[in-house]
Amino acid sequence: MTTTTVTDLRSDTVTRPTPGMRRAMATAEVGDDLFGEDPTVRALEDRVAEMFGFPAALFVPSGVMANQIALRLLVAPGQELVCDAEAHVLAHEEGSPARYGGIQTRTVSGERGLLDEEALARVLRTGNAYTVGTRAVALEQTHTRAGGTVYPLSTLREIRRLTADAGMAVHLDGARIWNAHAATGTPLSAYGAAVADTLAVCLSKGLGAPVGSVLLTAAEHLSRARSLRHGMGGGMRQSGILAAAGLHALDHHLERIGEDHVHAELLAAGLREAGCVVRAPETNIVLVEVPDAEGVARRAAREGVLMTAPGPDVVRLVTHLDVGRRECHRAVRVLAAAVREDRRVPPRAEGPGTASATAREESEVAR
Repeated sequence: MTTTTVTDLRSDTVTRPTPGMRRAMATAEVGDDLFGEDPTVRALEDRVAEMFGFPAALFVPSGVMANQIALRLLVAPGQELVCDAEAHVLAHEEGSPARYGGIQTRTVSGERGLLDEEALARVLRTGNAYTVGTRAVALEQTHTRAGGTVYPLSTLREIRRLTADAGMAVHLDGARIWNAHAATGTPLSAYGAAVADTLAVCLSKGLGAPVGSVLLTAAEHLSRARSLRHGMGGGMRQSGILAAAGLHALDHHLERIGEDHVHAELLAAGLREAGCVVRAPETNIVLVEVPDAEGVARRAAREGVLMTAPGPDVVRLVTHLDVGRRECHRAVRVLAAAVREDRRVPPRAEGPGTASATAREESEVAR
């Protein structure tokens, strides 16, 4: 590496707590949350529930846990979940629906990761003595692997009507729902109980908190959700220290998320001008088509610009709280040079167990 400066575009999870957030954490009022006695956790849960119009909320350590608790609330062992083929709940959550919930999954390939009423109507099945019936549909807002694409509110409402008529539930993985809100101006309350039975929102993506997600659900499901959280090892004690970071983020970082989208557009425009093939970003995720993703990512990393390679010919850059215009301009210069260099170098042979293959596997977990 020729410089000590690092521009980290691997994910919007790499942000560091701001000084104000650290102060809020240090001074948080706390109690034992497993007994339901942490006032800061309760304040965060009440705040997020009100924002989305849900009756109940539960603070959990991670988005994966929030998603998996939600699926187990909606789908019993042996029942079926339908989702997009590239959904995070399948691609990045260690097979948890089957491993922990005994849930059968069936996938549909959506356009840019997004399903629609027509596609779902062809695959949903009520079940009988010989077939497993669909119990729920999982949607993702925004869609990670498709590059931060946004579900139109109208599509979410159509899917909600379709599933409700069939007696099926909807889970909305809203890890980056804040970005959808910023990109479209759709009120957060519109993404609430009117379009989903359960909703998971992440505080460490876009908002810049160091940890934590909130699961939103019906009041009658809260007790079981708390039990499932405990059984997964997510029961926390004086977790108000973490919840305080989430409250600070909602107060100070939610309204600035649109800046990340501006910076993503800046990246995309600069890379196109440099001759790169870039998929148009809708929010804060930029996908760039390259000859050899791992090779390009390695070359860029040597110059202090970090990114992931979610596919053999695609690199991903994610803008966030710690990335400004200067970092974007630097990333454009470094990535464009890495792509030019990569085009001159013959691809290396690789197989299972090689360093390149291992790096690719590790990059798949980056969100």
